[in-house]
Amino acid sequence: MEFSHEPVLLKECIEGLNIRPNGIYVDCTVGGAGHSAEILKRLGPKGLLIGIDQDREALEAAEEKLRKTESKAKFIIIHENFENIRQILDEKRINAVDGVLLDLGVSSYQIEAEKRGFRYMDDAPLDMRMNQDSEFTAKELVNTWPKDEIARIIREYGEEKWAARIAEFICKARENQLIETTSQLVDIIKAAIPASARRKEGQHPAKRTFQAIRIAVNRELEVLENALPGIVESLIRGGRLCVITFHSLEDRIVKQFFRNKSGLCKCPPDFPKCVCNPVKQLKIITRKPIVPSEEELKRNHRARSAKLRIAEKL
Repeated sequence: MEFSHEPVLLKECIEGLNIRPNGIYVDCTVGGAGHSAEILKRLGPKGLLIGIDQDREALEAAEEKLRKTESKAKFIIIHENFENIRQILDEKRINAVDGVLLDLGVSSYQIEAEKRGFRYMDDAPLDMRMNQDSEFTAKELVNTWPKDEIARIIREYGEEKWAARIAEFICKARENQLIETTSQLVDIIKAAIPASARRKEGQHPAKRTFQAIRIAVNRELEVLENALPGIVESLIRGGRLCVITFHSLEDRIVKQFFRNKSGLCKCPPDFPKCVCNPVKQLKIITRKPIVPSEEELKRNHRARSAKLRIAEKL
């Protein structure tokens, strides 16, 4: 299958990065290089693009696409998790960069590749790893984690009200047979959620649970929280950070991080004066997140939950 992923909010990201022709830019989730190709086109001979991804198949596709891009700028492709951005830049002897992009969406290729096990519509091995070098899979999670921990992630990451019941059904099922495929897991989830509730919801009953397991397998929220301070540290003064999120948990992390770094007082309202001495590191460019236009939504339905937040280092 060809690696494809239509870049979401492309025009808005490019404008938000405020690209300088001789600057250094990092695409922390390069994927199929949809955003990166446009960044590279705007860089001059002294410019540099660094593309990071933990998916080797994505990196191969990205390198091929970037080589075909009409640009005299250099680019580097790195197989890593963007959680380690500061270490990556130190190894390349780069002190600071002009802009960083984070697109936290799962690519169309990853979703549709049956062997990856992201889809609840296909029968595939329970995998869900974005980094296939990682040993921890969805199969290990559902077959070894305690019931309470499975319920917690389904409730918190999937915002699923039937989390406790689904976790109970998973643990009962695995006592008799190892849960190895997506179809097995889907059947367990369907059995756990009452038919009346499934009809009322109007969406696939496994959607929230699969999202939660994927987030847990790939440590998505933990990685984001760990990465943001290092990204801000790595920006030059005036450098921009653009983050595209796809669900409320990610967006909440980014929104709160931007607020905390923008110098807002965190003291309780009843304090007579500020005692927290907030440090102002970021200027928030987007007071409200940018969302896709109606035109983009018609073209790409997977963009419907996307939100873009932009900040500038002071």
